[in-house]
Amino acid sequence: MPIPMSDPFPCFLVQSKAGEIRSAVSEAAIGDLPPGDLLIEVEYSSLNYKDALACQGHKGVAPNLPHVPGIDCAGTVIKSDSPRFEVGNQVLITGYELGATRWGGFAARVSAPCEWVVPLPPELSPRDAMIYGTAGFTAAQCVMAITQRVDPTKGEILVTGATGGVGSLSVAILSKLGYEVVAVSGKPELTETLHTLGASRVLGRESLDTPQDRPLLKASFAAAIDTVGGAPLTAVIRSISHRGIVAACGLVAGDQLDLTVYPFLLRGLTLAGIDSAQCPYQDRLEIWRRLAGPWRVDLPQELVKEITLGELPERIAQILVGNASGRTLVRPDP
Repeated sequence: MPIPMSDPFPCFLVQSKAGEIRSAVSEAAIGDLPPGDLLIEVEYSSLNYKDALACQGHKGVAPNLPHVPGIDCAGTVIKSDSPRFEVGNQVLITGYELGATRWGGFAARVSAPCEWVVPLPPELSPRDAMIYGTAGFTAAQCVMAITQRVDPTKGEILVTGATGGVGSLSVAILSKLGYEVVAVSGKPELTETLHTLGASRVLGRESLDTPQDRPLLKASFAAAIDTVGGAPLTAVIRSISHRGIVAACGLVAGDQLDLTVYPFLLRGLTLAGIDSAQCPYQDRLEIWRRLAGPWRVDLPQELVKEITLGELPERIAQILVGNASGRTLVRPDP
């Protein structure tokens, strides 16, 4: 039976009213969604820093209002115009334009092109998939970049922002693969949690407050995953040993790098930028195969928080001031 275009569903809607950005739980209809090959009943989404910006109407993330944020989701196909998927298939989406130029996962329904949609591995539930979400997908790409250049015998791997979504999952996956991981965090109360994830050492955020006038620092780490950018990333790059690699995927600490070319020319450093949104489809399938199988990790319960759409504003405020840790799952309940 066709699904009526007037069928309502809850969503978290960002609007501009009288020049003021307002975001709240609202009701939309199937007919409000952009066209797509698949209509998906969302079971879970997750909250990422990019989503927090979109919920504030940030033009660089969500250029068109009204808008529904949510750059990832997992659920069940309830309408399909594609031979690649059938009604009842469990699927997931991360990246592309979901939650950016196109309405996203903070809703009970998502419409998307079939080219964006990945079959949910049978080993994962929709909730499992969104514990990973965009953060886990990004972490896996960072780990892949490191494994292609540095093996576990080469030395310690540094992970910045280690209590965040990407950071915590990076620590756990690297540790599972036999790497010795050094975690950097500004949350000393989570030191024991980081050790549980597999970190051999935990450093304070101040450890990256290094002299800016030195082109190179002591070669202390074989490789690094940087989730914060800015001055910390600059310090990390200058601290990597010969033929090392830094996988960079964040900018909460800034989008500028004050560097010379010496780390690249004298130490042969590779700076690998991680672009999750436009990751090729075949690479996506391989990443999710690994996350569901040989790279599967379980986060401690204190790093997984589950909320409803109505609880988003409080959690967004925490993320924007750096008071959130781990992963936040979003159920499409009002």
